[in-house]
Amino acid sequence: MTLPPQGPGFTSAGRDIVEEEEIRLTSVGIDIGSSTSHLVFSRLELRQQNTRYVVARRVVLSESEILLTPYVNDSTIDAAALGEFIRRQYQRAGLKREEIDTGALILTGVALRRQNARAIGELFAQEAGRFVAVSAGDALEATMAAQGSGAAACSAGSDGAILNIDIGGGTSKIALCVQGRVQRVTAADIGARLVVLDDAGVVTRVEEAGWRHAAAAGVELRLGQRLDQGKLRSMASQMAERLFEIISLGPPPPQTQTLLRLPPLSHRGKIEALTFSGGVSEYIYGRETRGFGDLGELLAEEIRRKVKELGLTVRQPVQRIRATVIGASQYTIQVSGNTIFIMPLEVVPVRNVPVVAPEFPLQGEEIDRAAIKKAVQEALARLDLTHAEQPVAIAVYWQGSATFARLQAFGQGLLGGLGSFLAQGHPLILVNDGDIGGILGLHFKEEMGLANPVISIDGIALQELDYIDIGAFIPSSGSVPVVVKSLIFPTAAQHPKT
Repeated sequence: MTLPPQGPGFTSAGRDIVEEEEIRLTSVGIDIGSSTSHLVFSRLELRQQNTRYVVARRVVLSESEILLTPYVNDSTIDAAALGEFIRRQYQRAGLKREEIDTGALILTGVALRRQNARAIGELFAQEAGRFVAVSAGDALEATMAAQGSGAAACSAGSDGAILNIDIGGGTSKIALCVQGRVQRVTAADIGARLVVLDDAGVVTRVEEAGWRHAAAAGVELRLGQRLDQGKLRSMASQMAERLFEIISLGPPPPQTQTLLRLPPLSHRGKIEALTFSGGVSEYIYGRETRGFGDLGELLAEEIRRKVKELGLTVRQPVQRIRATVIGASQYTIQVSGNTIFIMPLEVVPVRNVPVVAPEFPLQGEEIDRAAIKKAVQEALARLDLTHAEQPVAIAVYWQGSATFARLQAFGQGLLGGLGSFLAQGHPLILVNDGDIGGILGLHFKEEMGLANPVISIDGIALQELDYIDIGAFIPSSGSVPVVVKSLIFPTAAQHPKT
């Protein structure tokens, strides 16, 4: 299959992807958030394994400067200043925009607001089709931070769970990682830049949660007021106390409950270690000493004090402030198996569909439809996809026989979990790595009478944070071409204790 002309390298015209055993891509990850914005340029080497290309090597070419996200007022990002910063970082990396094969644009916090998202999108209009654009709410940001920091990978080799705590300017995102996966996430209004000061220590901006933290610490706060270190430390100490009440995994007290942006975490097993990411982690691990007119340094000191007081184990992350900067967006070309089901054929192609990978309990002889429904709902919530504004692709790793009873129970649970999506008229999109695509799709259409379009393909391995394009049906082979765009995170080779 030959891709249309979209620039040099991997997306060049005349290049037969399937015939190439090794491909090199130049990629950029761009993270634009409420507090900071930054980029990472990478070189990816992909090698062919059967019909799939996998990342064999990833080399960071350039890490950008860290920009305090510029604003023209309290809620509107200065797109012109941001655009100039991005232009300068390309120049600093010695790369032209047309030399970038692929990338990922991550928007979080204030950047998600309609006027900001539109203006930021216009900055990357020329990259349309080559970039994955991800709007990350609290749950997805927590998931990405845990992946980017290496905490999820680290948990694969641990007896207990790993908690990753990503502390940014406005919020803290906490992810519980077990056996290589992000199992649960939460977030709270705890961050370094809830109160911002100028060089003279005068308060210039206070977020809504900043007022609450000040009141809880007994600090009278006013714009234009100069705050001494003692009062700032009282606020930082109060934030740290609330944070550790959350990560204790017990029921949080009422005062802490009001700070939560997502339901609290629960876990009965052993917590083996903590990892920290986000801007404040630079101070926690002693990588940053400069001040930025906020509570970052003091908050880190209070967190270190609490860690020592409680005797907790802290491990080094693979990435700290750059954990949610997606180092690369990997395009992989695959071809589905030929035991697929698509009805009607006009429903394909579909593009940029986020992948949801529920932990389906399929091991037993009988399938629990309620457990299937719950697994779908938890996976959608983890990725901030409950709004049903777009279709999703459900990754299925089928286990056991495909009897009528098992298919029926699985189907009923799946349709229950996707009820709001199907009500919006979105197609049911199933992708599995075996050879059961045709049977699954046929069962939903013929036996369950699903009115929505159905796309059920197989022979494709997917994971959460992938995005998938499914091309038009190829009559001669009975298959479809597939492009998988994976958000690439560093592996966790080493996690020494601090």
